[in-house]
Amino acid sequence: MEKSKVYFTKEITPDAIVKIYEKLGVKLPGNVAVKLHSGEQGNQNYLRPEFVKSIVEHVKGTVVECNTAYGGARNSTEKHKKLLEEHNWNKYFDVDLMDAEGPDKVLKIENGKILKENYVGKNIDNYDSMLVLSHFKGHPMGGYGGALKQLSIGVASSEGKSWIHSAGNSKDQNTIWDNLPEQNKFLEAMADSASSVHNLFKGKIAYINVMKNLSVDCDCCAVAEDPCMKDIGILASIDPIAIDQACIDLVYNSNDPGKDHFIERVERQNGIHTIEVAAELGFGTRYYELIEF
Repeated sequence: MEKSKVYFTKEITPDAIVKIYEKLGVKLPGNVAVKLHSGEQGNQNYLRPEFVKSIVEHVKGTVVECNTAYGGARNSTEKHKKLLEEHNWNKYFDVDLMDAEGPDKVLKIENGKILKENYVGKNIDNYDSMLVLSHFKGHPMGGYGGALKQLSIGVASSEGKSWIHSAGNSKDQNTIWDNLPEQNKFLEAMADSASSVHNLFKGKIAYINVMKNLSVDCDCCAVAEDPCMKDIGILASIDPIAIDQACIDLVYNSNDPGKDHFIERVERQNGIHTIEVAAELGFGTRYYELIEF
């Protein structure tokens, strides 16, 4: 099986993000959406706007985000816009909340294992290509968060997030948390929805994962654990499955004693299953060549 190329640098700087993107040898065309995580109120680990400013400007992109489906400072357009101001995103960028107004865009998932439809903000239609800029870290529900989570939960609208979390049983954020599905169904729903966004931009999408501030908790957590591992580096690929697998392997192969805590979170939630199912869906591969520079 042909291996996907995953580029890797231990340098973690704004300039290093630009350099590793250039290593991909791709030029994202037209209007470029840069999907990233704006950080929940109170979270200390998310990637700051100053850190990503150079790459957003380099690709001439628009920062895009979506509202959440849980209590907090980002589950409505009004609150989310206020937090974007507090976190200084609007100091540098015009941020597009893609699901600020309905109706959602429905993406069909022909070969979905759990989901046959994915719901994303209608503003996604304004973009010709996408750069998925992910902070790789742990996650309380998914085990880990990287490119696949950013493609799925990250790009989904508020109702779409509920749809994924409930494995296709509800789009109501007020009820889904009372009747969560069996864990693997949630992970499979994430893989399904990730495939729909990747395929929407097929050939015009690239992925960067930043392995810093390696907490077991997500940037969506208002109260998150501090990092348990030292920073590792930045990775880039056009394959979302390969880049996540490479990040997981870098954690497992690390000699950092804090990795045991990180791995416990991944394994407790069976996080690798998202990668397994994504590979079955065929929009990437777990086999990769890691190219360090």
